[in-house]
Amino acid sequence: MAFVIIPKINVGDVAVMKKSHPCGGNRFSVLYAGSDIKLRCEKCGRDVIIPRIKAEKMIKNIIPKE
Repeated sequence: MAFVIIPKINVGDVAVMKKSHPCGGNRFSVLYAGSDIKLRCEKCGRDVIIPRIKAEKMIKNIIPKE
């Protein structure tokens, strides 16, 4: 039986994505975490809303809020 590790995503964390944003940045700040995840690109400031399931697959690493 295989277990899938679901990352814990909290508001204020920084998500490092597998693919980069069109501006070239791959680090996003988490603004909202519910059934959808609202992210803001740290390079250009664009907001993106992604369904949680898709976002969990796209995230490479989560840097917790300090």
